[in-house]
Amino acid sequence: MFDLDRWREIFQSINKNRLRSVMSGFTVAFAILLFTLLFGIVSGLSNSFKGAFVDDAQNAMFVRVWKTSKPYKGLQTGRRIQLKNKDYNYVTDEYSNKIQYQSARIYKNVNIKYKNKSNSYSLRAVHPDHQFLEKTIMDEGRYLNARDLKEKSKVLVIGRLVKKDLFGEKPALGKRVNVNGISYKIIGIFSDDGGDNEERLVYMPVTTAQMIYGNNDYISQINLGYNPNLSLDQAIAFGNKVERDLRNKLDIHPDDQSALSVRNMAEANKGIGMFMGVLFAIVILVGSGTLIAGIIGISNIMIFVIKERTKEFGIRKALGAKPSSIVGMVVQESVLITTIAGYLGLSLGTYILSLIGDSLEEDYFIKDPSVSPGIVIGATIVLILSGLIAGYLPAKKAANIKPIVALRAD
Repeated sequence: MFDLDRWREIFQSINKNRLRSVMSGFTVAFAILLFTLLFGIVSGLSNSFKGAFVDDAQNAMFVRVWKTSKPYKGLQTGRRIQLKNKDYNYVTDEYSNKIQYQSARIYKNVNIKYKNKSNSYSLRAVHPDHQFLEKTIMDEGRYLNARDLKEKSKVLVIGRLVKKDLFGEKPALGKRVNVNGISYKIIGIFSDDGGDNEERLVYMPVTTAQMIYGNNDYISQINLGYNPNLSLDQAIAFGNKVERDLRNKLDIHPDDQSALSVRNMAEANKGIGMFMGVLFAIVILVGSGTLIAGIIGISNIMIFVIKERTKEFGIRKALGAKPSSIVGMVVQESVLITTIAGYLGLSLGTYILSLIGDSLEEDYFIKDPSVSPGIVIGATIVLILSGLIAGYLPAKKAANIKPIVALRAD
């Protein structure tokens, strides 16, 4: 029940002892401020790592090939490794139960012309699943589909900035453009969280590119999306198996990293998870130490304050006040000071993070440093508990002193 008289006494006590109240609050406010800044910066680092892979699926794998750097099975160094449709189909047949998405990629540089406007762009010939591996966002129209591949259709899906370059604000969907002298129809316009470079790309069916550019079955790269039900360790093991099997199939030395590599997002995710786990553990350790120091500081101040008020407590007991009443008053005062000071420290820390957030991103790649609601709730609980601990223990001891002894205290 709300006791108005007790709250009046608490505020009178705080007002009468402003210096010790400010000192008590400063100890907690500084601890929470430091705690907030540390967690905010670590959170910003986590956002930076996540942002680095924002335009790729988290379960993506990329199989790439170059030239050999080691002789193997009588084959010389410097041999160019070339992936083909049969290699793509081999991966499909061999690992179908462990693959969610799959697409080949062929890279080309093309010149695209529409009326009197012309520009050069990077073209990627892909399968329909590439939309999910690249996290392509369709703004207008549609992406490539299985029918486009089967019929080797002369169709394009263009990036938002390609449309802006060639069409400005005019509609582009359904229009025909000239690509290296061949007419193609625009069936879709996309955007990508990866930034401007990703939005200046052009996609076409992989079968169309193979027919037009060389009339062969060559592909530049194989992209996979492993089954999301696999754990990180299982996904890493799967990626290693794919690499070993393809090395054996393509006659590549097991240690020749220059000829073939598999970039597995599972490895990156595991590494980032481990790094952030260690970083959060360090911050929790340092932050907890800071909070403990703050609790000890306010406890010492409360011990001193209660010692000063020993006579007051003696008079209260002589007049019939119960020990629980004295303890409750001191604890309420301690919790009030701690909570207000903690809230101020938390607010100041959040404000500082918002103030310096842009400069941290520019100079230190710390993106959007902030404190999550869970941390705020946890810090609030810690504040209340610390206020209880800081006030209860010395108040309990003082409340049990006999009135005659309390009145004799110096």
